[in-house]
Amino acid sequence: MRKIYIFDTTLRDGEQSPGVNLNTQEKVEIALQLEKLGVDRMEAGFPAASLGDLAAVNAVARAVKNASVIGLSRSREQDIEAVREALQGAQDPCIHLFLATSPIHRQHKLRMEKHQVLETAEAAIKYAKKYFSKIEFSLEDAGRTELDFIAEVTNMAIRAGASVVNIPDTVGYMTPYDYGNIFKMLKETVPGIEKIQLSAHCHDDLGMATANALAAVLNGADQIEGTINGIGERAGNTSIEEVVMALETRQDFYQAKTSLVLNEIYRTSRLVSKLTGMVVPGNKAIVGANAFAHESGIHQDGMLKEKTTYEIMSPETIGVKESKLVMGKHSGRHAFREKLIDLGYELGEEQVNVAFAKFKDLADRKKQVEDEDIRALIEEKLIETPEVFALGTLQVAYGNQMTPTATVHVRMQDGSEVAESAVGNGSVDAIYNAIDKVTKENVELDDYSIKSVSHGKDALGEVHVVLKQDNISVQGRGISTDILEASAKAYLDAVNRLLDKRNNPTSNRSNVTLI
Repeated sequence: MRKIYIFDTTLRDGEQSPGVNLNTQEKVEIALQLEKLGVDRMEAGFPAASLGDLAAVNAVARAVKNASVIGLSRSREQDIEAVREALQGAQDPCIHLFLATSPIHRQHKLRMEKHQVLETAEAAIKYAKKYFSKIEFSLEDAGRTELDFIAEVTNMAIRAGASVVNIPDTVGYMTPYDYGNIFKMLKETVPGIEKIQLSAHCHDDLGMATANALAAVLNGADQIEGTINGIGERAGNTSIEEVVMALETRQDFYQAKTSLVLNEIYRTSRLVSKLTGMVVPGNKAIVGANAFAHESGIHQDGMLKEKTTYEIMSPETIGVKESKLVMGKHSGRHAFREKLIDLGYELGEEQVNVAFAKFKDLADRKKQVEDEDIRALIEEKLIETPEVFALGTLQVAYGNQMTPTATVHVRMQDGSEVAESAVGNGSVDAIYNAIDKVTKENVELDDYSIKSVSHGKDALGEVHVVLKQDNISVQGRGISTDILEASAKAYLDAVNRLLDKRNNPTSNRSNVTLI
């Protein structure tokens, strides 16, 4: 099976992302992780850009032992000298020369004719050859360069001493068919093409960077250039993790693979995201937070029966612990039951039905239901208490310049509904005064506490109350995304427990078995 070399340019092209500015220490930290990942070559920066970048490239060159460290250079002697200085101490140094070749660049940027481009590039390669045994030459904007001129420049680069010729789609203009055809043409027409490696460097302006890079592999490319998480100029570069996992997952089709340590992919992605400040989108292929997450009930059911029904690669392969079955409004009963077992609860069929109905009600109000939410739902009525009073609707009027008023509708045990209104010192006090009117119980609120069950602005809140009546003390719990609703539920739960305890002093009913 053919090996595809990975040229990582996270530290150079990736750092050109607007707003990204890595210091020397951060560059070295990323470089050492790229070394663990097993990239063959890493482009550490553009030494001629500044003294700071030259120093950073040198620090990377001295730190990395198991990958070729590369410095970028324009086709100018002073740039080549800067790379030479920056790569002192490198175990395996390489210089990356480039010069634009497309008509639009020749006319408007370089103001050169074709023969001048050829002469300038050839002179640069020969000058670099005095100091470097490994030279990569890039035809900037090759994607918009005439095919015959691409072949002519490639032929010159081979004769001048380049070891790698890179064909960049600098502005993300190409289609997979057209881009792949360039490599096919070079393989078939350029003399001595077998002496060098052909490299693909794609940008994602039209969202085709990964597809174009893979098309290049199919047509003979030996090396893929890209960045971790696909960061880079404008819309970014080829995402290394996407290309690598495509080759790994579809070896049957591409008949090629890389030598990357796949279970270091996720760790590398997280590090680059943290140090660059560029957040990885949740739906990003391979390394996004949702790449191995499933919420649809149909998908969750399939995953529980056989993971390959909805996963073409395992999360463990890239270093993620496991797939996630996200509990939300699309989740099904099968996934909910399995989640209960994972959390340590064993419920009967009817109990699961009741719990599932509560879960669905919560999921309609909350983006994602967390484990803590489910625990709270199940344990809300750990002791089975006859529900004499149940909360119906609740309405509260409050303003900092008005007296809080609450109207509470309570369902009675016989199915009827009673509504009462009351005022109070605050919203909760008003709710409790209204409930007292309904229940006609004289109780004392001994304790009231609120805690967040989960995280975020839509967090599930849990209210805990302690009521006293004569020598009886009871606790009540209520949960909801609305803290006033949770307060009402907790108070009614405590009243129900009070009545049950008063009528059945030895009662200790349980409807949940902990595994």
